[in-house]
Amino acid sequence: MTKRNVLVFDLDGTLIESAPDLALSLQILLKSEGRREPDLVEVKSMIGDGATKLVERGYAATGAALSKEEQKEKVKKFLDIYSENLVIETYLYENCRRVLENLKAAGWKLLICTNKPYAPTLEIMNRFDLNGLFDKAVGGDSYTVKKPDPDHILKLLEETGFNPEQAIMIGDGVNDVLAAKNAGIPSILFTHGYGTEAAKAQNPDIIIDGFHQLESAISNLA
Repeated sequence: MTKRNVLVFDLDGTLIESAPDLALSLQILLKSEGRREPDLVEVKSMIGDGATKLVERGYAATGAALSKEEQKEKVKKFLDIYSENLVIETYLYENCRRVLENLKAAGWKLLICTNKPYAPTLEIMNRFDLNGLFDKAVGGDSYTVKKPDPDHILKLLEETGFNPEQAIMIGDGVNDVLAAKNAGIPSILFTHGYGTEAAKAQNPDIIIDGFHQLESAISNLA
């Protein structure tokens, strides 16, 4: 049996609490068009499927839904706004850096597989000085598919020279659990992120509340 030595992490709601800045950026966009500004709790319920879905849900919740052409324009505006507000209130979860450093030192290979577009993903990694800890990151626009499609994980593993038998997926949402299940790899679910209840319903292998429990959870799957 191949020993597991690769950890695939989601980003938003897993490594970082980013909802406040996503909410701020969506609020700025909607306010500029005279629409209602959804609060943080409402925006959290919209997170998990990438920027396009976030914008689509934001508009649908505050008035007329967008046509496909309008959606492209609004997503571009949103990403422009978000690029100016990436780390206003966004922060790494408690114990995140310490645990990642411990795992790296112990020989684990660390990857990021997020539905967030690649450009803001890379910039956030730069801002939090995470690049030295991760071997590779891919976003929701890196391939033609994204989570819950298993190929989002499988293509990342293939590109980095790993196979599914080596990997564990770690995330906070239903897309993470489903993508892992579809890819045939075990999953660990954080409850500190977004969409916990829907994710729990998909029966992740282990459920934990924070990074203080991650190393123990990983040892049970490795």
